[in-house]
Amino acid sequence: MKKGVVNGRVGAILPSESLNIASKAKALAAAGEKVCNLSAGEPDFDTPDHIKQAAIDSLRRGETKYTPVAGLLSLRKAIAEKLRTENGLDVTPARVIVSNGAKQSLFNVFMALLRDDDEVILLSPFWLSYPEMIGVAGGKTVVVRGRQERGFKVTPEEVRAAVTSRTKALVINSPSNPSGIVYSESELRELADIAVACGFYIISDEIYEKIVYDEARHVSVGSLSPEIGEWTITVNGFSKAYAMTGWRLGYVAAPDFLTQAMDAFQSHSTSGPNTFAQFGALAALQAPSDDIERMRRAFSERRDYLVRRLEAIKGVSCVKPAGAFYMLPNIARFGLSGVVFAERLLEREKVATIPGGAFGSPDHIRLSYACGLNELAEGMDRFERFVAAL
Repeated sequence: MKKGVVNGRVGAILPSESLNIASKAKALAAAGEKVCNLSAGEPDFDTPDHIKQAAIDSLRRGETKYTPVAGLLSLRKAIAEKLRTENGLDVTPARVIVSNGAKQSLFNVFMALLRDDDEVILLSPFWLSYPEMIGVAGGKTVVVRGRQERGFKVTPEEVRAAVTSRTKALVINSPSNPSGIVYSESELRELADIAVACGFYIISDEIYEKIVYDEARHVSVGSLSPEIGEWTITVNGFSKAYAMTGWRLGYVAAPDFLTQAMDAFQSHSTSGPNTFAQFGALAALQAPSDDIERMRRAFSERRDYLVRRLEAIKGVSCVKPAGAFYMLPNIARFGLSGVVFAERLLEREKVATIPGGAFGSPDHIRLSYACGLNELAEGMDRFERFVAAL
């Protein structure tokens, strides 16, 4: 046996480009530089007080023991009720698994669902962790490219052309990280009809569901018909809408056979999620949505500001996002790849962004407007100065 040899699937994982940029930005900040961080996928708002208080109260009651692997029954009931009333999904608490963040929920899905060489269709630009998760689970990624001139959306014909006998699932992330696009009900139905007709699952990542703008409306794919619901796996969490990123709580609603497999898998990886954090999540679901709307309005204001600034810069083009808190400006006209552009921007102007290649879109960089308006304004001043010097 050779020493120093790791599992091949794990060894094939590419380091997260977002964490790489974040590490460099933190090093610059530690050296005394003022870094404008337009890379973070994390709301700058604090978790609402009533959520924090619920966790504090649970600790004082002594709620510090293990919960069931799938999460507190009271929380799973509240999630099932939320999915029924807000999303139109026919879900029972037994079909809900709570995990340590939506990222773990997605990983559980891929590990439980995929067999070796099963294919998963991704719509680019896609969230950068999907391909790595799929690869570790033994699956193969098949990318259908969403073009900027079509608002980054794909057509049913393009998806249908990517389907093979090995297709096991299609991942839909709407609202999307990194593009901010939101698929309409009719667009989702067309994609879902293909999945039902061909017999593969839809993994619907709905973590940004409450962050939509203008006339855009979030629609849960699984609500479109009972038949579509049987082929849909819905993933969500508390990080984005409730500013609970550090709480690490996500959940998945899926068919019985899959939740049973995910429960068994999670029992041997992390067991149940953080106990007192679950009481905070329960409070988040039971409270009015005032805090969510306050944050959504702030994101909308920041988005409009960022769009105005980017549209005024010669050589930069972008698609106005309808949801989430990201934007993908196209920087191809400057003759630099997204990686080189982002590295030089950080080095010269101390502005942290994410290269688009990590999302399957190498001619772009991702900007986050989850930061405050002052930092966004300073970041765009530096961005504009950098572009002018190219």
